[in-house]
Amino acid sequence: MSKKILLCELNVSEGRDEAKIKRITESLTSTPNITIMDIDSDADHNRSVYTWIGEPEDVLAGAMNITAQAVEEIDMAMHHGSHPRQGAVDVVPFVPVRNVEKEEALDIALRYGKFLVGLGVPVYYYEDAATKPSRQNLVDIRKGQYEALPEKMQNEEWRPDEGPFAFVPKSGVTVTGVRFPLVAYNVNLRTDDLEIAKAIAKRMRFSSGGLRFCRAIGLALEERGMVQVSMNLTNFEKTPIPVVYDLIKSLADSYGVGIADAELVGPLPLAALEEVIRHCLRVRRFEMEQIIETHLLG
Repeated sequence: MSKKILLCELNVSEGRDEAKIKRITESLTSTPNITIMDIDSDADHNRSVYTWIGEPEDVLAGAMNITAQAVEEIDMAMHHGSHPRQGAVDVVPFVPVRNVEKEEALDIALRYGKFLVGLGVPVYYYEDAATKPSRQNLVDIRKGQYEALPEKMQNEEWRPDEGPFAFVPKSGVTVTGVRFPLVAYNVNLRTDDLEIAKAIAKRMRFSSGGLRFCRAIGLALEERGMVQVSMNLTNFEKTPIPVVYDLIKSLADSYGVGIADAELVGPLPLAALEEVIRHCLRVRRFEMEQIIETHLLG
């Protein structure tokens, strides 16, 4: 039987201070028996995303190591950035990749949550680990962001699933759980008008009547003098990347704005590119088995 593979995609609220990023990164790279797939730091977002895979216990060890360092390094009371956030270690999804049942991944997420308690960090469980329907969606949990935490921590409805029922100014809160692989896809527009990006994002996201498995927000990219429609595609099979791009291009055209470029943040499943090939290249009867590397994956 081939080995178990679990993926972790940990988001920390630091994307500008290179010395801090270096120390946080080293705390992960020093973890044995994991494969680091991607590290993405963004100064405008003031956020870094770390993605790694390995056996479940090794992935958990990596999450604990980097979390301890990030909680020590980051002071949320001083944090500013364009990306929504509410914690030094903001969101930590665990994603089963191969031979890992959901129940095993949930056990890892719950053990990670209890580890956070030892650091004094309040914890919310989301997606497949959610303890109630109102906590399944990250957007709902993160509503109001860090700045809303003092008030939320006085509301019994927002009592954390683990850790102190109190506002912790330095660390904020962490959200963790188990989910289906998502695609983090950002499209950058040739304008500095943030209202255009926000209007397009509103048309894109499902909560406003847009695409079923698309979450979208408009962000400013001050260093580039542009704006961005930042998206999470929570089910790339039912909301494929080409459909998303075509709709954004159509909406951008309606504002007389061009697309500068796009970004894929972190690794993505090979299957997510299947519709890109079919749609963009107009290939009939395309099968993933036609890609040579798929036969080397085992």
